[in-house]
Amino acid sequence: MAYKDNSADWLFFAESDLRAAEALLEEAMYHLVCFHAHQTVEKSLKAILRHCQQSIPKTHDIVFLRSQVVAQKIFDQPSENDAVFVSQFYMPTRYPDMLPGMLPDGLPGLKDARRALEIAGEFYAFARQWIESSTREKRA
Repeated sequence: MAYKDNSADWLFFAESDLRAAEALLEEAMYHLVCFHAHQTVEKSLKAILRHCQQSIPKTHDIVFLRSQVVAQKIFDQPSENDAVFVSQFYMPTRYPDMLPGMLPDGLPGLKDARRALEIAGEFYAFARQWIESSTREKRA
């Protein structure tokens, strides 16, 4: 089954989440920085899968999504450890009844937010560069 390559749409949404995370860092809303970092990574990985003509799994599990991208023999960086780090924030940063206790130290702080934002930026940059490079190769 052929899929429409709407990877640019996925990248647009990933970039929007990245920009939101950056703005929220300035507002010291660290839990939301981590949430949007997760969303950036998730949508960046889904952009790659869509560009590879793969169906988009109905999951928010970025460790699983990363494994699907690795299975396409695209990359093994950013690391699985980075995906695991960002993955821990998905549920407890979205729902107040998941707290306290979901994260070992409660809500994420500045250090967590900065690291999550850095990782999200790496995943997004890789996805954008890989898709742009792959598109140029297809046109050549």
